[in-house]
Amino acid sequence: MNPIYLDHAATTPVRTEVLEAMLPYFTGTFGNPSSLHAFGREARIAVSRSRDTLAGLLNCAPGELIFTGSGTESDNAALFGAAAQFGAERKHIVTTQVEHHAVLHACERLERAGFDVTYLPVDETGLVRVEDVEAAVRGDTMLISVMYGNNEVGTVQPIRQIGELARERGIAFHVDAVQAFGMLPIDLSELPVDLMSFSAHKLYGPKGVGALYVNKRIAIQPLLYGGSQERKRRAGTENVAGIAGFAKAAELAVAARQDNARHVAELRGCMIGTLTRELGADGFTVNGHPSDVLPHILNVSFPGVDTETMLMSLDLEGIAAASGSACTSGSLELSHVLRAMKLPDAVMRSAVRFSFGYSQNFEQIRYAAEKAATISRRIRNRS
Repeated sequence: MNPIYLDHAATTPVRTEVLEAMLPYFTGTFGNPSSLHAFGREARIAVSRSRDTLAGLLNCAPGELIFTGSGTESDNAALFGAAAQFGAERKHIVTTQVEHHAVLHACERLERAGFDVTYLPVDETGLVRVEDVEAAVRGDTMLISVMYGNNEVGTVQPIRQIGELARERGIAFHVDAVQAFGMLPIDLSELPVDLMSFSAHKLYGPKGVGALYVNKRIAIQPLLYGGSQERKRRAGTENVAGIAGFAKAAELAVAARQDNARHVAELRGCMIGTLTRELGADGFTVNGHPSDVLPHILNVSFPGVDTETMLMSLDLEGIAAASGSACTSGSLELSHVLRAMKLPDAVMRSAVRFSFGYSQNFEQIRYAAEKAATISRRIRNRS
């Protein structure tokens, strides 16, 4: 069996079609989009064409999209940009305890700058209650930030209901949709969202490029200064090849979204079914919401087998999995998401995230699940 990559929530391989779309902008059409000559105009046209493509897929105006260097930058730009724009009058932010660190660490930085942040709890499935969001809102609340689908356990949040609440109260609403784009339908013309973050490398595009949707109803201050790129909202020479790749990857992902989502959901079900057959229903625990979940993410605990041991053992078998967030997967700290869900200590210390890709097959998933079950039994029998 060839190596099996079950960490698509961390990053995905670049599709051949995406690479082909990018290649011209490394050599022949290499100009700076800000240059006035023909080389620059060709690059600028490529950026504009890519922006138009993404805007069409998301059903928003091209001018509402800002290209960034990553999903993390998009999150930071949303939070710091909103704080700079509205912070003179309102200094309260509402978010959740299970956000990506790009949001949580930004909020911590804003707290040190004099802002007040409410970190909402979640239930044992990782779901935030709309009632808790409403109760947390104050007269000086300027921003609510809640991710669409969790990157560790896959739980999908009630974004529409929270957005409607934010609109009623005149509060800006930011959504980290890095894991959701390409898996869930996103129509920004009818979704009550003001700011939304995206990243190319989660949907078979290149690393180093992201985007931030900024609804024309609001204005935010730029995070980076220097040039007049992105309508003076994000200084720095655009990553033309990356942007072209992002647009192509998004185009392919959205076109096949339903089929791909169905396929990875079936792979997820296959792994759960195989683990049940091998270990019994009591031999493992699935973490996250039972139904409101991203189809490509499966967080499983093997009580009695610590996470590091399982991951290292799987790696020796040629199977790549993760302990949670890609940005902290090299750390042995307990997941902040699982802690917020208040799961038992044995469950938190044995959690592994498997995340699936559209090109994988059931044989690979069954093999990986069987190996995980064998490792689990072997380690438990030693103790």
